[in-house]
Amino acid sequence: MPLKRPPQPAPVSPPKRSSAAKPRSTGQRGKKSDDFANVRVALSVAGFDPSSGAGVTADLKTFASHGIFGTSAITNLTVQSTQGVEGFEPVSGPFLARTLEYLCADLPPVGIKIGMLGTPDVASAVARFLQSRNNGEAKPLFPIVLDPALKSSSGRELYPSYGLETLHQRLLPQINWITPNWAELAVLAGTPVNSLAQAETAASALAKRHPHLHIVVTGGDAELPTDILRLPSGELHRFPGKRLKTRSTHGTGCAFSSALLCRLVLGDSPVLAIRAAKSFVAESMRLAPGLGHGHGPLDLLWPLGKPKSAKKPAKKR
Repeated sequence: MPLKRPPQPAPVSPPKRSSAAKPRSTGQRGKKSDDFANVRVALSVAGFDPSSGAGVTADLKTFASHGIFGTSAITNLTVQSTQGVEGFEPVSGPFLARTLEYLCADLPPVGIKIGMLGTPDVASAVARFLQSRNNGEAKPLFPIVLDPALKSSSGRELYPSYGLETLHQRLLPQINWITPNWAELAVLAGTPVNSLAQAETAASALAKRHPHLHIVVTGGDAELPTDILRLPSGELHRFPGKRLKTRSTHGTGCAFSSALLCRLVLGDSPVLAIRAAKSFVAESMRLAPGLGHGHGPLDLLWPLGKPKSAKKPAKKR
């Protein structure tokens, strides 16, 4: 299969906002403007990170930075900080299903990002919900991106191995994008991934079982980070990157998959969406505030600019 190398990404600039995302006047007090009918809504289905570096909080910040209104359904509560994941408690499948149905009946999304699932029960609930949203169609009707959080960067298992077939049989047929890193791809494809060549082979193996998927293999853990895109057509693209010297890497996978969803919702092609998402995450890492004693959070709100410092009150005379 021919391998295409996309051109190097242009210098990072804030993501373009859709006209629907610009501030608008609501007119009379309490009266909604018709302009708001065009606001795009994206849904994050993921775990809650109390340190706000990953999970739904990272997703919602990324959505906001792209001019998209974010909603969320929490799958798991975690005991977590920049130093790692100490534990988690999953939401029950029926409760999550009620949340998704009630929420989306009121605020229907045009894109969905799925993160940490935690249990096969939760994965099945999400799969049933997606099947209902797809109206029985063989393919999803809008971008649905799965970031398969199988294990935390600190080594904590986030999804049991006995539930992998639930992902393969029930969830993956209902999505159209997946963003595994090397370790996650190795588990999903059932083959070792220790090099770029092995990553491409494993992506093809995963595609044999799920030929409809856009597979984005993230290579951030490699010495020379290079992402891979395998299109449903079988076409391969490589996206070489540069390793940044920073300890602020908490939530990079969440941010990338969320930014990718945003760019797809805004109309980018697959190649352009990945290039823009990579640039967004790289700049978020460069501008990270350096918080915490472990792997710190990114600055995911950088496109919105820094808040102006409040003026000091005038001294009383």
